[in-house]
Amino acid sequence: MSKTRQIEIWVGAFIAAGFLALFFLAMQVSNLGTVNSGDSYTVLARFDNIGGLKVKSPVTLAGVEVGRVLDIYYDAEDFRAVAVLGIYSQYDTIPDDTFAKILTAGLLGEQYVGLDPGGSEQVLKEGSEIAVTQSALVLEEVIGQFIYGKAQEGAN
Repeated sequence: MSKTRQIEIWVGAFIAAGFLALFFLAMQVSNLGTVNSGDSYTVLARFDNIGGLKVKSPVTLAGVEVGRVLDIYYDAEDFRAVAVLGIYSQYDTIPDDTFAKILTAGLLGEQYVGLDPGGSEQVLKEGSEIAVTQSALVLEEVIGQFIYGKAQEGAN
């Protein structure tokens, strides 16, 4: 085998490995690379504003992923967004007075649901609803409030 042919094979293998690495990176960034192999139970959480929360976003407790967002829909009766959370079955001791909030991770602004456990003896189970929630922080609203506040200071 000629030296040129051997170099071409190595370059081809290097390029193929690079494409494979990019594929796995894209899967991690889009949250499609993580697959739960176990069972889960569903819990509902109602938010005034879900911001950029998406289906398959992580649900975390103390920084540990304990589930995924399974579905998001609008409830026309109370005019709020409902997030259906799939909590992995091994996390079956989460108190039922847990607090859910939508948080932002990283520079890209990926949003996820963070859970803060309460102190109740009762635990979340299939079909439970998290009563206390905090909606997503929408950057445009914060900037608008800041500008409006500065305009009010200038008027006085």
